[in-house]
Amino acid sequence: MLREILVQAWIALRRNPTRSLLTMTGIVWGIITVTMLVAYGSDFRYILIHAFEVFGKSVVVCWPGQTSEQVGGERAGKRVRFQREDLEAVRAEATLVKQACLETFRQQSVQYGERTAMRPVRGVCAEYGEMRSEVPSDGRWISPEDVLERRRVVFLGALSRQRLFSGRPAVGETVLIGGLRFTVIGSMDRKFQMSNYFWSDDESMFIPFTTAGDLWNTQYANVLLFTTVNLRFESKAMAQVRAAVAKRQRFSPTDKRAISMYGREEFRPILDGLTIGMQVLMLFIGCLTLGIGGVGVMNIMLVSVDERVREIGLRRALGARRSHIRAQFLSEALLITLVGGVIGITLSYGLAALIGPIPMLGPLYEDDSGMGDIHLKVSAATLMLSTGALVLVGVLSGLMPAVRASRLDPADALRYE
Repeated sequence: MLREILVQAWIALRRNPTRSLLTMTGIVWGIITVTMLVAYGSDFRYILIHAFEVFGKSVVVCWPGQTSEQVGGERAGKRVRFQREDLEAVRAEATLVKQACLETFRQQSVQYGERTAMRPVRGVCAEYGEMRSEVPSDGRWISPEDVLERRRVVFLGALSRQRLFSGRPAVGETVLIGGLRFTVIGSMDRKFQMSNYFWSDDESMFIPFTTAGDLWNTQYANVLLFTTVNLRFESKAMAQVRAAVAKRQRFSPTDKRAISMYGREEFRPILDGLTIGMQVLMLFIGCLTLGIGGVGVMNIMLVSVDERVREIGLRRALGARRSHIRAQFLSEALLITLVGGVIGITLSYGLAALIGPIPMLGPLYEDDSGMGDIHLKVSAATLMLSTGALVLVGVLSGLMPAVRASRLDPADALRYE
């Protein structure tokens, strides 16, 4: 029965090929719009999330401040400073902390050959590379041995490497930082990150925390960073870290002004709301365009019902049920939308390849590699979403004509002129 209905639907469409083709054009345009907009929204979300996550997926940055509460005879307004003992207390007492590290930084004069520049130099621990997603593009990151032995080694951000070496290999070369000789052990490519503190990682140079003491006073660190054992424990880990430092420096563990903390999960709901909202908007616009094509299908099917009243009456007189008539016209509408959809999705693949990268973060970071741009990719998820929207439009556009055709009285239909 289903095969017969589909065959009859195809024969009906072939009776007026021009009209059927023009009707399909609206569906083709609609499905291309849905597919392209969904692909754009999907990659837009991916780039934004990636730009936030390269800062560090679960890292929390702690800034020392001033106390705002009086505790144990200590006056309010006492300055908080991070020291090595604070780091040891956090590692010993904060059970939800996976890794912790002190960081110190200064602007320093850096020289390579005849090139001299002021660059931000950051003294960090070995775990810092994993915590902050500092992935070497060549060479290596700072090792525990580098920190332990106070080696004069440096890891370069992308812009610092470009500024000093202009594309030449940097690993193994010697640079002067604050008048001292440092060996370049590695460098990284551009990090398209949406958040920084003081300086971006791209323009920074990283040296062991212990070695930074040869350049400036590192008794007090600028910031303390830590990662949690699990993202869902971020707020509890923050409380543990604040309590550990508060116990040693004698201030209230609830005093948030004493230590300001910047966590990634605090901003994740905002980011999700922004990107998901963008995707929903794109999908709505695409479905609206596809819906206009569906209205065209519905209009043509209603015209087809009026043209085939006597045929409907004859079918009913020969024993066809109302369900058969509904299935007949519904299948014709679905056939138009599905054929148009297949053509539209095929063209979408070609258009995605033809359009190429769409600038997004590239111009902002003055990068022409294309890594920060939107690439229209018709993924399996995009294909499923577009197909679902297509089937829904096909059913809705054919439902009204199908119901109208099935409700015709056979006797009146046979007398229809």
